[in-house]
Amino acid sequence: MDFNQELDVKGLKCPLPILRTKKALSAMMTGQVLKVVATDPSTVKDFDAFARQTGHELLSTSDEGNEEFVFLIRRK
Repeated sequence: MDFNQELDVKGLKCPLPILRTKKALSAMMTGQVLKVVATDPSTVKDFDAFARQTGHELLSTSDEGNEEFVFLIRRK
């Protein structure tokens, strides 16, 4: 899937991936897609909760198999 911006939060632990994602999304336009690459396993549940609480759409979550998790989030 296409995305408008990519955010690398590899090596960061909770809550930094969420905080950086929130900041990146706030600078984007409605409907744009942010790709987030993380290594903290807790981000899987964190991003699900983040999307439900903020109204942003979590389009996909994938485990790249090399301890990297990729999230595609559409700004509300």
